[in-house]
Amino acid sequence: MAPGTTLSVDETTLLQSIFWSAGASRLALAERLDFSKSKTNSLVAALLDVGLLEETGLKASSGGRRPETVQISPRLGVLVAADLGATSLDIAILRPDLTVLARISEAADVRAGPGVVMARVRVLIRQLLSTCGATAQQVLGIGLGVPGPVDFASGQLVNPPLMPQWDRFSIRDALREDYAAPVFVDNDVNIMALGELWRLQRSLQNFLVIKVGTGIGCGIVCHGEVYRGANGSAGDVGHICVDAAGPRCHCGNLGCVEAMAAGPAITRMALEAAASGDSALLAACLADTGTITPEDVGNASRHGDAAANRIIQHTGNLIGQMLASVVNFFNPSHVFIGGGITRIGPLFLASVRQSIYQRSLALSTRHLEIQYTPLAEQAGLVGAGVLAMQETLKSKGNPR
Repeated sequence: MAPGTTLSVDETTLLQSIFWSAGASRLALAERLDFSKSKTNSLVAALLDVGLLEETGLKASSGGRRPETVQISPRLGVLVAADLGATSLDIAILRPDLTVLARISEAADVRAGPGVVMARVRVLIRQLLSTCGATAQQVLGIGLGVPGPVDFASGQLVNPPLMPQWDRFSIRDALREDYAAPVFVDNDVNIMALGELWRLQRSLQNFLVIKVGTGIGCGIVCHGEVYRGANGSAGDVGHICVDAAGPRCHCGNLGCVEAMAAGPAITRMALEAAASGDSALLAACLADTGTITPEDVGNASRHGDAAANRIIQHTGNLIGQMLASVVNFFNPSHVFIGGGITRIGPLFLASVRQSIYQRSLALSTRHLEIQYTPLAEQAGLVGAGVLAMQETLKSKGNPR
């Protein structure tokens, strides 16, 4: 899509509907958007003529002529999706339908600051574009998730606890040096929520996505849209207090669930169990590798280690305690849990469920489903691609 391209409101609405449904027939689009058949046919024909759509074949017949499916054309260009975690970097080049063309993941430390990290991001994007034979001019939009609160309108982080050097740093400006395409930045858990929303084709209207990694955050989907709050900090549940006498969090307060149940807290408890002799398996892991990860705790638990089981149940209970309050307040239909914590295994999920069901009101949990994110570790990348495509389409809108 050329930088100067503008679309009417109806064209933008049609393209967004096709994107969110991964393609559709003209009849289905007319029914979904409450457009007349003639209006829909005219819009589709115009978008086919300019190369924004393409016909992809026939759908199954429901009694009459088999309807032809249209989808956003892959000739439109490519999307850049980046999921920046506290300790990792995941970048991909995607087609407009979110098919992955090239992808790379590597360790990264956001505490190194934006200069170091963004320089590496720019290098990796160029490498990936070269790998799939695309140019900077073919980039439609760029979506990037970061582990901190984001002012969505400006795309800047605001006092991010895990990455203080990034406060008010402009990621957009850093990438605009290389790309004319629009750049969109959001909190990493909002990105995951967008990914799940796209996977579900907006079939669920009210749900939560919880990410448990180095920190703990929550993406909120309300009435089929990601809810960011007045200033972009909605869902910052990691700093809800679960023990007023608990340890001091990096935010300065005592007893935050993030300080007591996120990845570093699990590692701390595991190291204590290894040092005290409570866990022979964790002690052996420490001796072999020099450290213990939450995944190691999960492996020890699966081998029947009692200390590992207690750590997992304790952290699951604390996160469930926090989530029970959120569930009572928001009454979601689903809670999806993602992040590195999913590698621990089923005991953690069972502990979270037990705590939520025990502490929440019966009406809030009557039809509540709690599970790991179906997109697993792809959720952030998929969501960053959704952000790039959705917001690029919105930015092309021109009421005419």
